[in-house]
Amino acid sequence: MNQTTQMHQIADELVECDNYFTPHYATGFVDVLRKFRLAEMSVIGYRLANRCLEYLKLHNLSVDYGGRKYDYDLVVTCADLIVQKNIRDKKVILVQEGMVDPINFVYHLIKKFPFLPHWWAGTNVAGLNDQYIYFCVASDGYRDLFVERGVNHNKIRITGIPNFDNCRKYYDNDFPHRDYVLVCTSDFREKYRYENRKQFIRQALEIANGRQLFFKLHPSENHTRAEAEIKRWAPDALVYKTGSAEEMVANCQTFITRFSSTVLVAAALGKETVSDIDPDELKVLAPVQHAKAAKNIADVCRELLNLV
Repeated sequence: MNQTTQMHQIADELVECDNYFTPHYATGFVDVLRKFRLAEMSVIGYRLANRCLEYLKLHNLSVDYGGRKYDYDLVVTCADLIVQKNIRDKKVILVQEGMVDPINFVYHLIKKFPFLPHWWAGTNVAGLNDQYIYFCVASDGYRDLFVERGVNHNKIRITGIPNFDNCRKYYDNDFPHRDYVLVCTSDFREKYRYENRKQFIRQALEIANGRQLFFKLHPSENHTRAEAEIKRWAPDALVYKTGSAEEMVANCQTFITRFSSTVLVAAALGKETVSDIDPDELKVLAPVQHAKAAKNIADVCRELLNLV
């Protein structure tokens, strides 16, 4: 939904264009994996794609699943780990979705052998496909991070990113709770990476120290397993599978995660934060707060469409 809502905001700024939306999709071998439900841990899986379609229908947005209806002048996407066959000859703008994964062994492997599938690595190789004209990022700090990882600095535009450029707006919400300890989980295990969830939950209990503890589950993780673990080791905690994580962050007193884009909201709002990210690094990476990201990205679109 983070990708979907950011694309929606950008499209709303492009009122002079005919805008069509699709859930993230795949072509070729990866689409075969999707059809056999072997990609449910990702945004191309049926569960998250259907959630996206429900949102698009609710907001009466034009849908073209897989971008097959028309010969599009421009493609705007939040992910380049898969570059679909039908957009490889198009003008593409890549928009940073949120946090990017820390560097690991697979990152170094793909740097050495770039023909390997980038979806294997995760977002630590975001931007390295180089099959876009511009890459719109959240801040100066993220520009430097992407350049350090190998992205062409000439293609980077510091526009801000829509869901993280005005985090104070999340204070205006109707979530009924206040001043709790919020834990946003990560989908490490679904990406075949190790996580000691028992230890993580017990750490959260220690930090809460008797305060009300809430868990917001990552949309890509196995909710049945995650909820069972929380009920076993933190039975008094409240668990949320859906809802606005950003609004929950706004109302919390202390925020805990391992690695989640919601930490950017917590940092912007000055919340007490415990995460895998060094606090000083988080300050450097923090998205610009000017409430202009969607407009800025739309202006980049107009530039490529020769509308300016």
